[in-house]
Amino acid sequence: MGWSSKIGRLAGIDIYVHWTFWILLVWILGVHLIDGQSLAAALQGVGLILAVFGCVVLHELGHALAARRFNIRTKDITILPIGGVARLERMPEEPRQELGVALAGPMVNLLIAAGILAALVLVYSWAAIFDLRVVGGNFLTKLMIINVALAIFNLLPAFPMDGGRVVRALLATRFDYAQATQWAATLGQLMAFGFGALGFLLGNFWLLFIALFVYLGAQQEAYAVQIRSVLRGVPVRSAMITQFRTLSADDPMERALNELISGYQQDFPVMDGSRLVGLLTRADLLRALWEGRRHAQVADLMRPIGQAVEDLDMLETTYQRMQESQCSVLPVLRANSLVGLITLENIAEWMMIQSAMAAGLKLHPRFQNSFSWQ
Repeated sequence: MGWSSKIGRLAGIDIYVHWTFWILLVWILGVHLIDGQSLAAALQGVGLILAVFGCVVLHELGHALAARRFNIRTKDITILPIGGVARLERMPEEPRQELGVALAGPMVNLLIAAGILAALVLVYSWAAIFDLRVVGGNFLTKLMIINVALAIFNLLPAFPMDGGRVVRALLATRFDYAQATQWAATLGQLMAFGFGALGFLLGNFWLLFIALFVYLGAQQEAYAVQIRSVLRGVPVRSAMITQFRTLSADDPMERALNELISGYQQDFPVMDGSRLVGLLTRADLLRALWEGRRHAQVADLMRPIGQAVEDLDMLETTYQRMQESQCSVLPVLRANSLVGLITLENIAEWMMIQSAMAAGLKLHPRFQNSFSWQ
């Protein structure tokens, strides 16, 4: 995740902290001091926040280790002021697996709370369990209550909380995965409206923020699953652009500009004879123009081929790969020969065309002739 710094590695997973988290710590320190509390009390407040987010890391690690059992890799864990995010390379679509991954995080929080409870009873007494005050009080008691609250909050049946995935997993045991996702997302959005109404009535900013967070999370999850269901099982060659122009490495920049202006194409494969050697994107071409490099050759402006896909690769994984690497275009090869281009834009157009065809709409010839329907 951008604007994050790595602070360590646990179980082979990199742990990052977003820069806004440090602002939260400074804000907590400032609130205590402005409120007239001692520096010791302020530092204890900061220490509690650090301990809570340590538990958040363990929560996300619970998800990651559960996913690892199903051969799903976790790219990293990032700590934000609103919690943590474990970036799994994919979510399991087998209901029992998703249920296990979703429940692993809250279970970690409940185990932490149980461990703290045992420590309080052994080291202090049962009275320490009820020593709960905003200022002062027993540090471990606060941490125990917060872990229980984290488990309960995460089990709310709404995306992107774990409870939303639990609901989806349970529904998916009887219904189609995409339909189960839509129903779980709808439930989450209804809860978001409830949070929003309550926040408005109480004048509570955090409830309004949670409402927005839940609503957008549910919407995003439903949209992502819908995209995956449309793209699943479709080869790249079904959506690639097969009518395109190429440039030669020794072409002048002027020719590339003329090609850009005269057609729909924005990114151009660069050839050396029959061999693909690079890719000239619209952004690179316009940057060179802005810099005044009007007499440059295409070879000076192109990007070397770092990524490419085969025409029989799956569109679903290609789309995910392009999004993650923020790559807008990839050349498509067949037996090391260039046969097409795949872009995020034309994948979106392909999905639009599928919807139009399902509805029985007549397509413009541009769309009919621009894709390979093999």
